[in-house]
Amino acid sequence: MPEPEIRELRYFRAVAEDLNITRAAERLGIAQPPLSRAMRQLEHRLGVELFDRSGTRLELTPAGETLLKESGPVLDALDSAVRRTQRAGVSSEALVVTAKPGVATELLHRIVAELREGGELPGIQIVVSGFGEQADMVRDARADVALVSRPFDDTGLELEELYTEPRVAALPAGHELAAREVLVAEDLAGIPAPRWSRSNVAERNYWSARPEDPVEGPIVQDSSQLLEVVAFGQAVALVPRSMAERNIRPDVVYRPVADVEAYRMFVVWPAGSRSKELARFVEAAIRHSSGQPPAP
Repeated sequence: MPEPEIRELRYFRAVAEDLNITRAAERLGIAQPPLSRAMRQLEHRLGVELFDRSGTRLELTPAGETLLKESGPVLDALDSAVRRTQRAGVSSEALVVTAKPGVATELLHRIVAELREGGELPGIQIVVSGFGEQADMVRDARADVALVSRPFDDTGLELEELYTEPRVAALPAGHELAAREVLVAEDLAGIPAPRWSRSNVAERNYWSARPEDPVEGPIVQDSSQLLEVVAFGQAVALVPRSMAERNIRPDVVYRPVADVEAYRMFVVWPAGSRSKELARFVEAAIRHSSGQPPAP
């Protein structure tokens, strides 16, 4: 039996995580027809059906679930081996730290300033990353440590929770729900929610107040775009309370939502890493967060 190609397995993982060919093709940066053909070819190679295409939406078969589970560590290990090999050929010994723009980078500024001023870690390299990239960057050795919020895949990682905070609904000014003091998820039924670019099913469910019955809104790349989508009445978004406090504006109002999962921030690093520089960074992250998001 011909063995599947690495490229096919990468394509399969994207489709299996999204359960939607169009969104998976968007994440991979390829057209939909070649991706569909690649999945059929992979099934032919393996001699099994990986996807159940009989319903209104794509589902994994038991064989597909097995391949997703078993191929993930293989792909991650390959990516990590390549990255670590490349970094081993570079003379720099800087600790590479990553976070996405927003509250995480505000916290990161404070951590890095302390460590640099104290002379503990003068060689820190900062990489500002996009939505959902941080855990993968640590896993495949593009970064040594990251600040990242749930949900994320923590396979192969060690982590420490830094803080938890409520999420609130961002509504366009004048929306009928803005008249209420507190909302519940059911209040947002039928209202579109923004979709983060390249997000997977778990991430889209987390950012939707009603994951069992979602209404998909515009795709957004960052928090600034998200707030503009809200202001124009195209969607209602769930955001961390600290983000709301930093983005007071006349065309957006914020209301607590009593029954949605909280926002949780973590510092993560590769499992088994015992770097002294990494340990200093983690200690500083815990010290600067103190269980609370950074104050505006």
